[in-house]
Amino acid sequence: MQVQIVRLCLCTLACVIGAAALAQTPNGAAVFAAACSACHGDDGRGRSASELGFEVPLPDFTDCDFATREQDADWGAIVHRGGPARAFNPLMPAFGEALSDEEIAAAVAHLRGFCAEPRWPRGELNLPRALFTEKAYPEDEAVITTTAVTEGPDSLTHQFLWEQRFGALNQIEISVPITRADLGDPEGWVSGTGDLAIGVKHTLRHSLENGSILTIGGELVLPTGDEAKGFGKGTTVLESFVLYGKLLPRDAFLQLQGIVEMPSDSAFEDEFVVRAAVGRTWTADASFGRTWTPMIEVLGARELAGGASTEWDVAPQFQVSLSTRQHVQLGAGVRVPVSDRSNRVTEFVFYFLWDWFDGGVLQGW
Repeated sequence: MQVQIVRLCLCTLACVIGAAALAQTPNGAAVFAAACSACHGDDGRGRSASELGFEVPLPDFTDCDFATREQDADWGAIVHRGGPARAFNPLMPAFGEALSDEEIAAAVAHLRGFCAEPRWPRGELNLPRALFTEKAYPEDEAVITTTAVTEGPDSLTHQFLWEQRFGALNQIEISVPITRADLGDPEGWVSGTGDLAIGVKHTLRHSLENGSILTIGGELVLPTGDEAKGFGKGTTVLESFVLYGKLLPRDAFLQLQGIVEMPSDSAFEDEFVVRAAVGRTWTADASFGRTWTPMIEVLGARELAGGASTEWDVAPQFQVSLSTRQHVQLGAGVRVPVSDRSNRVTEFVFYFLWDWFDGGVLQGW
């Protein structure tokens, strides 16, 4: 144990001494070599436990699946304040007093270069999740969304969504809703599952320089719900969609989604749906702490039959990170009808999101 402590101290001391010896004009490679390579290696793969003297595995910055997912701000927070800044191991020391902001930014930019495959979208394009508009970024997330209706027949619906990324640009997802509703006399309150949906999406283009990402996808909705109780549509539906995300100045963003729904039963009309979300993120504690993101969505839907009217809604909402690692988040808002308000109801919606790639749901707090 004493040998491990000595090796750890030497590793940290080498980082600090190297950091202090840097020139005023930072060079990313020089900063990394002086302050980081003693533990993370010259090639970014991390030195072995026998070299370091402790068993905590170090990240491999050449692994694009790992290294591209987070934003520069998250990397910077860990370099500034050490591993505990994002609930990682305290063996990662803090360099906020040894390095300037410019040197830390240069080191982060250099370690980003260890991923040599540009096909992987950068984490900056992973925009906050809106209540209804789907993200263009391929993700590994589990989301439970709850919708409560208190006007007319009361109901409570929980939608369980699992998303899994495969490859650099693709994602598959599966979702199923479970509803409990008051159907009135004589049925009263009843529960049941809704229609099962299986979807896939593929990123066509992404550019950190332009701050944009474009994705297409499709979804198959199977009639597994009880149509008589209002828990399902009673027919298979094929959906195709396009997703677009855009970074805006001052940590603001725009997300767009267009959907065409095509039921297999000719008794139902095809429908076009458009969704747009705009918001801005604020970060507490000198940009190292909890994130708060107010958003507003505009939602429209119209059957493609002649003479059909368009239904419009607005959905003011917010998202907040709950865990220190920011991989568990809460979103909440309200969906308010704008058109045909006498025949449509207001919905209260909230979700819990778990980015399971970043650790267990009980980790990182």
